[in-house]
Amino acid sequence: MHFSTGAITAALLGVSSAQLVHVVSVSSANKSLAFYPDTLTAAVGDMIQFQFLAGNHSVVQSNFDNPCTPIQAHVANATGMFSGYMNVAASAATGMIPVYTMEVKDKTPIWLYCSQGKHCEAGMVMVVNENTAANSTRSLANFKTLAAAAPENLDPLSSGTSSSDDTTGGTTSSIPSPSASASTPAQAGGSVVSLSAWTGLLSVAAVLAML
Repeated sequence: MHFSTGAITAALLGVSSAQLVHVVSVSSANKSLAFYPDTLTAAVGDMIQFQFLAGNHSVVQSNFDNPCTPIQAHVANATGMFSGYMNVAASAATGMIPVYTMEVKDKTPIWLYCSQGKHCEAGMVMVVNENTAANSTRSLANFKTLAAAAPENLDPLSSGTSSSDDTTGGTTSSIPSPSASASTPAQAGGSVVSLSAWTGLLSVAAVLAML
């Protein structure tokens, strides 16, 4: 079998510059109300992929002072992320899991929660790039305390603050988790992989399939 050197070289270009993908498990096999991990550090340009493992959850961006409500309701011109509701059972028959991916635009802390039912108040919250060095009171522990006392749990649709953002979502994927087991929170938490490596390898496979 003969291969086109030019085609393979083009397919491999995606591997040349690595882009980190941080994997966050949303819930777990035992249907826990939590993100795994619930705190992570990511550089500007990194991607965060939320893998929905059970139930019907969402990921919504708030700010520290107003947990369980969309950031757009409190910060002028904010375009916070919203994954929509991801029903895992609906994808189970196809052997896939719902995933949602966002890009980290800056190092400002990103406060996130699940807007389903009372999940936010129950502690289903997380933070990206927590910065207690700048303000020791703005910690995940304190955010959870504020969330527990929140008067309501809203998504951008119910609060009338829906807006577009730069995230991609609503997809399903059969790509294996970079962790040993995507359904095991202790292993899935904090995993990082090279997005360009995934893209490059998939491109190579596509090229070879056509030759």
